[in-house]
Amino acid sequence: MPLRSIKQTIPALETSDGAGVRIKRSLGQHQNIRLDPFLMLDEFGSDQPQDYIAGFPSHPHRGFETVTYMIEGHMLHEDHLGNRGNLKNGGVQWM
Repeated sequence: MPLRSIKQTIPALETSDGAGVRIKRSLGQHQNIRLDPFLMLDEFGSDQPQDYIAGFPSHPHRGFETVTYMIEGHMLHEDHLGNRGNLKNGGVQWM
């Protein structure tokens, strides 16, 4: 397999989403730039529960799939239909 070089690095921008959840977004920050098939790529990471505990309002995951992985920590990821994953260290959820 030939080696490939990195063509572009996209820095993540700090932003908030949902009910004020603090995130870093690297893909999906600009509506006019799409990297098909990815809609967005976000990083959540905080030792301060107030940074993310408010969560997101009800929203359908209809028409796309989410992949969530937990490097370290714990998160309950649930959609408005009740589908849920209780992610812990090293866990992955495909919804």
